[in-house]
Amino acid sequence: MRRSRPVDARWLRELPKAEVHCHLEGCVPPSLVEDAARRRRLDPTGAPRLPVRDLPALLAYLDWSCRLVDSAEDLAAIAGGIVERAAAAGVRHVDVICNPTHWAAWDGRLDQMVAALDRGFADGEVRRRTTATLCLSIKRTQSAAEAVALVEWMLSAGHPRVSGLSIDGDEAGGSASHTERFEEAFARAAGGGLRRCAHAGESSGPHGVRDAVDRLGAEWVDHGIRAVEDRRLVGELAERRIPLDVCPSSNVILGVVPSLAEHPLPRLHEAGVRISLNTDDPLLYGVDVPGEYRRCAEEFGWDRAVLGEVARTSIDSCFAPAERRAALLAELEWFLGS
Repeated sequence: MRRSRPVDARWLRELPKAEVHCHLEGCVPPSLVEDAARRRRLDPTGAPRLPVRDLPALLAYLDWSCRLVDSAEDLAAIAGGIVERAAAAGVRHVDVICNPTHWAAWDGRLDQMVAALDRGFADGEVRRRTTATLCLSIKRTQSAAEAVALVEWMLSAGHPRVSGLSIDGDEAGGSASHTERFEEAFARAAGGGLRRCAHAGESSGPHGVRDAVDRLGAEWVDHGIRAVEDRRLVGELAERRIPLDVCPSSNVILGVVPSLAEHPLPRLHEAGVRISLNTDDPLLYGVDVPGEYRRCAEEFGWDRAVLGEVARTSIDSCFAPAERRAALLAELEWFLGS
């Protein structure tokens, strides 16, 4: 009987869930960027324009906007806003991906940047039931030495807010040698007990997903949807229970797929691949997590049972401490059974 009950907005917001693919850079309010530009006496009209329609345009906007943020107070406000919005959406935990290369004003001051973000996350957590971790990311255009240096900083700093290592940026032209540069950094991260994820299968094909899993040891893959082009790879992802952290609206907006109706999500799910639903850059796209669940429910005919499975994957694969994940999974099971 529960499978036939309607999936309404209230149920979607109250559904306990996590978000594991949310970029700090996509959570900067445009008004904050405009204020920062005025402080520097820059003309905001000279910025790359919104809305963005492809990945290179998105990366250009992020480089322009994030380099203007030079205030610890602004960083704390951005982090606090992430927790507030997540809590309002029923997201109980959020793993926030941050690529330091976008934040030019904090070059050489990563410790201060993380401290400011930590303060903002902590303030939000006090007021809300939502927790957050920070996943620092390598940019694909960086060198092997730069990637290792980031990991060495993470391991030496040992900041409790920093949970894992990611890699992002434009994957186009990705090859084995393109990934090999970062194998040592990911190996050191694994050896030091850091969690690992990787962007792949967005602007790269299925080979990018395979490299992320086999060469970098990614525990889950951000996007990963082009794995659907390789039936054998899809079977391996399902068998190894490696989740894909999918951002449906982002994929449509950036032209990775022509429309939600043509998204490979249903095929991946039907093949047994574990998936979660995420926003990617929510303030740039005007989306939230319940909205992603609703759009998929409407387009693919997913019922409460399927959406509960998606929420379970999001919690099970997130980088929250084990005891936090266990508590959230128990809360989810109670909710689904009520």
